[in-house]
Amino acid sequence: MSTVLENCRISPPSATVGEKSLPLTFFDIIFLLHFPIHQLFFYDFPHSKSHFIQSVTPILKHSLSITLQHFFPFASNLIVFPHARKPEIRHVDGDSVNFTVAESSLDFNDLVGNHPRACDKFYPLVPPLGRVTKVSDFLSIPLFAVQVTFFEKLGFSIGITNHHVLCDASTKFDFLKLWTSIARHGSDAIVLANGYLPFYDRLLKYPESLDEIFMNQPGIEALDSDYQISDIVGPTSKVRATFIFTKEKINLIKKWVSTELPTSGHVSSFSVVCAFVWSCIAKSRVGFQERNDEDELERFVCLANFRNRIDPPLPATYFGNCVGPCVAITKSRLLSGNKGFLVAVESLGKAISETVKKKDGVLKDAEFWFEMLIKTPAMIPAKIGVAGTPQVKIYDVDFGWGKPRKYETVSIDRNGSISVNASKELPEDLEIGLSLPAKQMDAFVAIFNDLHSSFE
Repeated sequence: MSTVLENCRISPPSATVGEKSLPLTFFDIIFLLHFPIHQLFFYDFPHSKSHFIQSVTPILKHSLSITLQHFFPFASNLIVFPHARKPEIRHVDGDSVNFTVAESSLDFNDLVGNHPRACDKFYPLVPPLGRVTKVSDFLSIPLFAVQVTFFEKLGFSIGITNHHVLCDASTKFDFLKLWTSIARHGSDAIVLANGYLPFYDRLLKYPESLDEIFMNQPGIEALDSDYQISDIVGPTSKVRATFIFTKEKINLIKKWVSTELPTSGHVSSFSVVCAFVWSCIAKSRVGFQERNDEDELERFVCLANFRNRIDPPLPATYFGNCVGPCVAITKSRLLSGNKGFLVAVESLGKAISETVKKKDGVLKDAEFWFEMLIKTPAMIPAKIGVAGTPQVKIYDVDFGWGKPRKYETVSIDRNGSISVNASKELPEDLEIGLSLPAKQMDAFVAIFNDLHSSFE
């Protein structure tokens, strides 16, 4: 289904970066054991393979090289030391990004649809991060990889994979904005003129004990000489589908929620759409999973950007991870009941409001974030997370051949998360990506359509 045409390494231009290191903060350390993030952008390109190889790949390589000059951590490695010493991102001369060019015989028009499609069809289109190597007394872990895949006379995809320690969605979108700008204009002059470059200074103030807490999280001891990154593999019985909430529909839902829950603390487009999907997923599980305890709990986790919420605030271009969890917990039987949507709205709205409006600072209780984000306690077996954010206009990722035909977050297959992004047609519309076992997806679609159509 996929044939590799070229495999090469892309470095920053010679003598532009040198030796640099970037210390991790606890915001980064918490993601040491997180699986890689896989994203796919599909573009229309109704031309021949020779035209693709001659016109597309050279531009992508050149622009990526210049981008890496300014975003050097993407071409760097994560250095993990023994004896719980804090890891760092390190760049040395010669460091580079693995860049693969491939050709696929898969049905391009099927892949870019919204209907349920087999998840494992997408796996050959995203690159693995690569092998972890033992160097002297430390581990060197790659952080970023790119794969460009051509579909004969139809289009191409750009798959990117990154270790979550590298950055969050905000930083990654800054990287993509620069890469696409250079690809379109041929140089970084526009960006340099505007002064819009990553901010690397670690000005973040927090208790040093948080570093120690997250360096001692369960599983860190597994980062030894035998450690390798868990890349996405197939086959799987899951399918993925995309659901669109228009601005008009969202406003109707918000108006109804405000009437039903007049004292609800937080009713936003993001919260009501997430609550809508959460309740539909809970209902779709009925009949597919055994429920022995009617008081069983479910958890929904979304991330808030803390750059402008911590004291003192950080620049919007601060490089790395700077997100904290908003966690909603409620009973499964309530979530899957007749008023499940309202239960979800109230629970999630309260969680978001309490997190972003803490009077004693958003970092309060940060020592418990590992359990909120990564670990699923035995008493809360069902967890849903959110990948992406509508604050990032993901369909603006235009390298010069037009906006993406379709965007997919492939890594949501791993843990049952959903993706939430601004839609292609109108950024006020929201696009939800979902990955479920095929039969459960059928149930979800029926439940979703029934509830969705009730708001007219």
